[in-house]
Amino acid sequence: MSEMSFEQMLEESFKTIRNGEVVEGTVIDVKPDEIILNIGYKSDGIITRNEYTNEPNVDLTTVISVGDTMEAKVLKVNDGEGQVMLTYKRLAAEKGSKRLEEAFNTQEVLTAKVAQVLDGGLGVVIDEARIFIPASLVSDTYEKDLGKYKDQDIEFVITEFNPRRRRIIGDRKQLLLAQKAELQKALFERINVGDVLEGTVKNVTDFGAFIDLGGADGLLHISEMSWGRVENPRKVFKVGEVVKVFIKDIKENKIALSMKFEDENPWKDAVSKYAVGNVVTGVVARMTDFGAFVELAPGVDALLHVSQISREHVEKPADVLSIGQEVEAKIVDFNEEDKKISLSIKALLNPVEEVQEDVEEESVEE
Repeated sequence: MSEMSFEQMLEESFKTIRNGEVVEGTVIDVKPDEIILNIGYKSDGIITRNEYTNEPNVDLTTVISVGDTMEAKVLKVNDGEGQVMLTYKRLAAEKGSKRLEEAFNTQEVLTAKVAQVLDGGLGVVIDEARIFIPASLVSDTYEKDLGKYKDQDIEFVITEFNPRRRRIIGDRKQLLLAQKAELQKALFERINVGDVLEGTVKNVTDFGAFIDLGGADGLLHISEMSWGRVENPRKVFKVGEVVKVFIKDIKENKIALSMKFEDENPWKDAVSKYAVGNVVTGVVARMTDFGAFVELAPGVDALLHVSQISREHVEKPADVLSIGQEVEAKIVDFNEEDKKISLSIKALLNPVEEVQEDVEEESVEE
């Protein structure tokens, strides 16, 4: 038996490798676009930038250092230049795929950074395995701009796992709904009618505002926003504003709110403030053909009948008055139960008897 040459012995000392095999190596050199590994084979292993990560234009010298050990999968034992072509990202994707399969089976909550904002959803990556989260599953409310999620860490669960079709679907919406259900349950367990709470304005409509109470939204109807008149809620409230409200009513999962606090009720001292005979000053708030409504205070309107505007005949209030005009008048009738007040400018000039007759006439007209 002939002795082996040095070259033969050296050749025999190296392990054999095959395409698809997983090898471990030590980094002996790093360039911006490739990594060179000593894998214990007669040739070094090469990992190009494209086979290290899906992230474009990454400088590999910033993520890998000489002396690091890493695993990779063999793509080609000989790339034509005597080197072994390796892939790190595909091996990581396979490991990531197994990780996601386990998470799918156990419904584990995963956390990942949003790598891409795509048409119709978000793309996230875990260990080089890609997950798509459709726009309809990103949030529990409609999201017009998904761009705000870019580079954010989000939680989700895997609801569909089909790596053969490259279809791995994530769902964030069900987590948000579950969290909201827990918060809602806790909120309804602790609140009662009459409770004063702080909430955040979530949405404003023509008929009111929806207030986030931390678990459920309550409706603050336009009629409950103030003791005074609110014409346009959007001029009073802004989304994100924190407001103090009290619970007026609770029916099943619906909460009615109010900002008409009793200690601010303008009618609480009305008996003395607006007693018959008192002279008051107010602002014309609105007009009809039969009279003008004068705001004496926020939430307190009084009727100035057309017959009580002047000594002279007035066809309609708009002929002599205008919205926003300040007027002085005498209170000639006060009905606390119905919260009705009647005014007369003419009473400041005419005898009381004549005014009283006019008041009786206008009562008949109404």
